[in-house]
This record gives sequence, C-alpha cells and structure tokens, in this order.
Amino acid sequence: MTVIAGGCSQQQDKEVHPGWIRNAVIYEVNTRQITPEGTFNAFAAMLPELREIGVDVLWFMPIYPIGQEGRKGTLGSYYSIRDYGAVNPEFGTMEDFRNLVDRAHELDMKVILDWVAAHTSRDAVWLDKQDWYIRRPDGEPEFLYDWSDVARLNYENKEMREAMVEKMRFWTEDVGVDGFRCDMADLTPVDFWNHAVPELRRHRPGIFMLAESENPVNTEKAFNAYYAWKLHHTMNSVARGEKTADSIRVCLNDMQRDFGPNAIPLLFTSNHDENSWSGTEFERMGDAVHQMAALTFVLPGIPLIYTGQEKGNTKRLEFFEKDTLQPHNSAEFTEFYKNLVALRKAFPALQVPPFGGTLKEVPHDGPSDILAFVRENEGNRVLALFNFSDQPVSFTLTGSQTDGTYLDWFSRTEYEISNNLTWEMEPHGYRILTLK
Repeated sequence: MTVIAGGCSQQQDKEVHPGWIRNAVIYEVNTRQITPEGTFNAFAAMLPELREIGVDVLWFMPIYPIGQEGRKGTLGSYYSIRDYGAVNPEFGTMEDFRNLVDRAHELDMKVILDWVAAHTSRDAVWLDKQDWYIRRPDGEPEFLYDWSDVARLNYENKEMREAMVEKMRFWTEDVGVDGFRCDMADLTPVDFWNHAVPELRRHRPGIFMLAESENPVNTEKAFNAYYAWKLHHTMNSVARGEKTADSIRVCLNDMQRDFGPNAIPLLFTSNHDENSWSGTEFERMGDAVHQMAALTFVLPGIPLIYTGQEKGNTKRLEFFEKDTLQPHNSAEFTEFYKNLVALRKAFPALQVPPFGGTLKEVPHDGPSDILAFVRENEGNRVLALFNFSDQPVSFTLTGSQTDGTYLDWFSRTEYEISNNLTWEMEPHGYRILTLK
C-alpha cells in the first residue's frame, strides 16, 4: 500500500496542537453577507443552528473599522484596516462582539479572528508614525499589487512589531478569542510570527494559529495549520476533467514531504476569495460539488465551510458591497454537511495530523481515476472510495487489507467486503464506509 499522507504514532508529541482542534470543523463567517442585517447580533441568532450542524470553530473575516482613503466600492475591503483595536460600526459595537464571543463559548464553540499584519488602510490610526510604514520616495506609503487602499507596514521597526503583538494580545486576553487566521502570512517576516506566537501563547495557552500560506517555514514554529491551495486548485481542475486523480495523489505526497506529519492543511471547496473572485463551488466544480466536499472531510486536515455553503448558496457574494445569499436546496445541503461533520466527529481515524490515522491507498483493478484509501486509528477504520471521472466505473479492491463488515455512512447500507466484491460507481461518485 502507498502511504500518501501522514498520521500519528504513539510516540509523537500530543501537545503539538490544542486538543479542541483534533476533530474540529471551521466555519468562515462573512459578517456583512451572512444575514440580511449584516450585524453581530443578527449572526448571534444563527449560532444554535450552526452548532446543531456540528460547527465548533468560527473564523470571522476582519471585523475592524475599514479605511476611507482609497476605499474600494461603497463599503470597502475588510482587509483595509483602520484600527486593530476596534470593530466596524457597520457590524455593531465592541460590546456586541464580546457578547457574541461569550455566546459562542457557552455553546462550546471557539472563535478565531482574521488578522492582517502586512498592511493597514491608508488612513489608519498608525499613519502618523512615519517609520512604521514602507514609504516611497515621495513619502507616500507603499502598496503591493492593485491594493491601492492599503499601506505596507515596516517590519524593520521594532516598536511597530511590539505594537502589533499588543493588539493581538488585546483580542486573545481581553476579548477572549481563541486564535487567528493570518492573512497573506508570507508578506510578514517569519521571524515576527516566531516571536509573536509564543508571546501570545505565554499569556493565553492553547490558541490556534492558521496561516494563509503554503510555505512550510511558517508551520515549523509558529502556525498549527496552513492553506492547501495547490490541492484546492487541483480539485477544481479534476472536477472539470482537466486533470486526473493522479494529480491529487501528487499533491498529497508533496504536502506530506514538504510539511511533515504535524502541520494541518486547511481543506476547502470554497472561501471568501474563491467565491467572490473565482466563482461558487457550483461554477468551479459542477457535478462534483458533493464529492469534493466529502473529500475535504476524510483527508488528513481540517475542513472549512464558507458562509452559506451549508445552505447551498449559489451566488458570488460581492466583496465591497452589501449582498445576500441565494440558497439552493437548503435543507438537502444542511443535512449533507451535518452528516459529514458527524462522520468526522465519530471516528478518531479522521482527526487532524498527527492524531488521525495515516492515509493509505488501497489497490484495485479499476482505472487510475478511482482513488481508494483507508485511515485507521484507535481501533476504527474509515474506507473511502472516489470516482473522479465523469463516467460510471466498476472495480474490485485487491488484497485483503480492507476485509470486514462496513456500513455506508450515507446510505446506511451494510457491506461485507472481500476481494471478490465488485463496486459500481456513478460519475463523480463516492462512498464512505466505516468498519463495524
């Protein structure tokens, strides 16, 4: 059998990640768009239904005041931050957000904030500190790409670095958030993260750190998790028939080689960038939407649900304006995600690295578009079968390593699996089976 993603041994450090992240599911909250009102209080009313689905970590896109200078659109970008220590009045008050965090904690949910360390808005409260910014010859703050609404911070300045850490500590210690998703983490020197994160954990042990990065240097010391961007884009290509399942195998092997057994990949079929700029998962993945979502829940990593995915939202949400969700088959998608979350929580084999079972590919006599693998740990086993082609296929698992009695997690059908059982799978089909 080929090992294509890592797992855990009993000798590995069990404190490498906070315990609450082991079988967690992250939900990305786009506060502006998730409710008609676009406020903290309106979203707070949704917490029970998200908890019922099984969501236990809420990642809030930036909630801070947005700059006016160079503002894009009417309402501006979340990522053009005027003040790291305040909240956007569009969403409510600081007291409203504190109450929201407290309510989430009462429901046994964790809260992480989007943190934008590379730049502020061009009219931020720090702009009067000349040396805190990278400046052009004319004295104007520099910006990258087409981000004309932001000003790049100068990480050569020690005073600015310490101010940044203090602002992060405000949210973890005073407001009580449980960690950060750090935007464009590679635009900030890794030595800052390697200093800041231990400092944060010294005052608030057990926080979780997610880097929007695919650079292994970030997870060596500072971050628990990273973005599996290459795998995500490969999934899009496979869904469209542009690549085969072999490209997924390559990605998984590369991730294991580059990041080792402990770093956690964030797995997703959508997020705020993909939805707004590249299209909804329905546009990008077509008939493979359910299949690819299921894949993110059984691979080693942590799955993400973006605003409205649990309702089947079919709309590209505006980035700089108020918008609304367009649910499609809402009850069906809610039940679908609820079942996936329940699967993840029921089986220790599906926990994040390094706690979950090693992913091992199972040989079969079908085409290479069939990916069959097991993850096994702590006395339980999950067998996953995926047909990544747009044609029906039949195949038999070869060998005896998967023999046993299994239950199909979705259909609740029982199977006695041996090497003479032929599987018939529809285009973009998948089966997730659990050993009884």
